Amino acid sequence: MSLLGGIRPPIAVLSVLLLSLAGITALTLGKPDSALVPKAVLSSQQYVAEDGAIALRASLDESVADLTGTATLFNEGRPVSADTVLDKVGNVYQKWRGTAVLEISSGKMLAARGENVPLTAIDLGELSRADGLAPRMVRLENGQTRLIILALLSWKGQPQQLLVASSTLSFPGVDLGPGRAIGVVDSTGRLLSTHGALDGDRAREQLAAFAKTAARKGRQHPVKAKAPGSGGYTGVSGHLTGDTAGDVRTVGGYATLAAPQPGDTTTASDLGLTVVTQVGVPAHASQITRPAFGLAAAGALLLIGGLAVVVLFGTVQRPLIRLFLESRRLTRGDLARPVSVPRAGEAARVGAALERLRRQLQGDPADAAGPAVRKGLGARALLALCAVLLLVWSIPLMLLLNRADSSVKVPDQIVHDQRARTVTLSDRVRRALNEGHADLSAVAALVGDRTSSEDMKKVLERTLQEHDRYQSLYVLGADGRILARAGHSPHHTAGEGPSDQAIEVTGEGGKKPVVTATAEAPGRGGAAVVGEFRIEFVNALLGRQGMGEVRVVDAKGRVIGADSGYFAFEKAPSYLTSLLAGKRAQATVQRGGTVRVAAVAPFDGGGAAKSLGWSVVSWQPASGLAIPEYSLQNRTVLAGLLGLTAAAACLGWLHIVVVRPLRALAGQAEALAAGDRKTVLFPRHHDEVGAVVRSLELIRQQLQGQPRKRDGGSRTPAGVGRN
Repeated sequence: MSLLGGIRPPIAVLSVLLLSLAGITALTLGKPDSALVPKAVLSSQQYVAEDGAIALRASLDESVADLTGTATLFNEGRPVSADTVLDKVGNVYQKWRGTAVLEISSGKMLAARGENVPLTAIDLGELSRADGLAPRMVRLENGQTRLIILALLSWKGQPQQLLVASSTLSFPGVDLGPGRAIGVVDSTGRLLSTHGALDGDRAREQLAAFAKTAARKGRQHPVKAKAPGSGGYTGVSGHLTGDTAGDVRTVGGYATLAAPQPGDTTTASDLGLTVVTQVGVPAHASQITRPAFGLAAAGALLLIGGLAVVVLFGTVQRPLIRLFLESRRLTRGDLARPVSVPRAGEAARVGAALERLRRQLQGDPADAAGPAVRKGLGARALLALCAVLLLVWSIPLMLLLNRADSSVKVPDQIVHDQRARTVTLSDRVRRALNEGHADLSAVAALVGDRTSSEDMKKVLERTLQEHDRYQSLYVLGADGRILARAGHSPHHTAGEGPSDQAIEVTGEGGKKPVVTATAEAPGRGGAAVVGEFRIEFVNALLGRQGMGEVRVVDAKGRVIGADSGYFAFEKAPSYLTSLLAGKRAQATVQRGGTVRVAAVAPFDGGGAAKSLGWSVVSWQPASGLAIPEYSLQNRTVLAGLLGLTAAAACLGWLHIVVVRPLRALAGQAEALAAGDRKTVLFPRHHDEVGAVVRSLELIRQQLQGQPRKRDGGSRTPAGVGRN
């Protein structure tokens, strides 16, 4: 018999699967939940750390790019004094703690602004090396750490100068929420900077312990540090659990600084830094799991599954095997004993046909009446009955039992984190737009009245190459004429002068919003440098793990950007109306048909983007969170799905390889018994049904030979002895 064919394998596999599922059900639905902190809270700490790492990496990379880009712009113009350089740098970018200009050959300080830059960390004789201008971290005497950024100022006929800026390892715009601390860790596990709630020695010791663990885990390769195919953050990240004090447990997250794209590197990602966070959360075991439920569900499956297997064994398997044995007996010539006819169904029809064929082999005519076939359930009906039995167990688990309703408890920390992450994201978008406007201001400051169109175009093209946030850059004259441009064709209305708005949105009615920034060029009679942002750049800022759906909406509640598909200027969902009506950042749990965690964060802070009046709003269904109520519901649904899958697979298998061929066999056997001697019977499978078909073919051949035997004078039917 074939290994995969026949009646036995499907029923045996179904029995094994149902026994296994009963054990899984008893363990997964009856095992008490011993976790003191829901997995969703732990995952949220990982996501907060990732947000901090993204913000810090972007800030450091922007600082390096801004300083080197500004130095490049100065180098392409006429020589200016060191004080002019620092004044213009300070007016355009307010991000560095201290700046200075040195003459490289003599080491003389030419100008300085802000706090004292730690110049002792700079070896002027090593600047010509390949990594001589690479940023470096310096620890000050007071224990604080500064990132030192270097850029060359070089004019023909002038001594080379070194532009130096120092920056802190801070987290611009990262909202920590209540009770959270965050720190930057180097590759050795030493804390370089800390921010947030660190009241008491215990909190500092715990963060230091987290820092050492995070540094050790951060040394893993990003691909090996996560499950295959899991995607998500491009660096190494995870969550941490610390000590418990009373009913409060310290948890945290960590994330290494990583480039936006897997496999890439940036200046900041090469520094070997890791962000670590910690916060105290309530710790108590969930009481929603009932061990008796798991045992009852497993017992019910054993009872129902056992009944289904007994039905299949007694009404399908045994009759078919009996037919197989009876058909072989007839082909061997044993015709003395009547065929044992099953009670009902296709097996009974085949058995009755075999009995008629036995009599025909003994000499009865083909039209002689055979044994009566009692009506009953066919094989398909029996399979359907077994399917119904198994569905009686699976469907309630999938649709009815252990369902989390609208009163489900969402941990407060999840709500706090949703708000904090939305605020962080809002500030990230605002800062990105402000950075874009600042870049245009830096370019505009160097566009004088004697700058030619060719020179302006070169500057615009270089700026476009250095910053992927723009789709088009152009210099617009006061009369509305475009003096120079780079990138895509502008969306500018011909003859219209520069806008008096620093940043504005147009394009309503089109497929994409057009976000435009304008920076006036001093001394050029009202001309301005204009940049059109790529909306894809804004949308890319919104993609975050664990935040659900994220949208940027304007003051009228219209969608400007999103992390997933949307229509430009469409209205935000109605269930966000009350949130958007507020003027401050907030988060809430919305209950009703769907339980959601939603948060909104208006632009809060200065800069050119403040006037837009935008807000970032995020929401996610609570059912997607790994909290006890939904975890139990998901496990219950999974058990039901496994039961349904086992039933569909095994009963479908049985129907394909046994029931359908058996129904065809019944028709063939009845046709042969009725006198059809011409149709050749071919077995389709090497199993019990195929064996019966082969036996019928042998019987057909014997019946065809009977008339010739009678003509030869022998009237003794085959296999019948003389008395």
